[in-house]
Amino acid sequence: MPKYKNPTSFETVPFLFIMDTYTKNHIVNASEIDHLNHVNNVVYLQWINDISIEHWNKIATKKIKENYSWVAIRHEIDYLKSAFLKEEIILKTYITSLKGVKSIRKVEIYKKEILIAKSETTWCLLDAKTQKIARIPNEISILFQ
Repeated sequence: MPKYKNPTSFETVPFLFIMDTYTKNHIVNASEIDHLNHVNNVVYLQWINDISIEHWNKIATKKIKENYSWVAIRHEIDYLKSAFLKEEIILKTYITSLKGVKSIRKVEIYKKEILIAKSETTWCLLDAKTQKIARIPNEISILFQ
């Protein structure tokens, strides 16, 4: 596995394949349907949270995850079209900004090639041990370049 120099500690750590966009497919199931027979709006928020966490878990090293965690401090969701039982949806997520203690993450949700929802979430980095806000270190920002 290729190596790179960690700019904050000068340790040699495994290089991670960095994806600009993380994508996941999902089939809508019965528990996600509301009284209007389409996916409940709260489910979209859960999908947004889930794909964000999956992306983080895929790219962050064990050491980084032991030292840091993220908390969502703001969600903005635009619901554009509905999704229904047994339809396949595609979720895509990517980071648009890392500054100070905050990260801006976008999620797009598609049915076939049609955008049905989009979100922008502000996440705040925490020190995992103290649960206090932490400035985003280079070892994290490099993951999203």
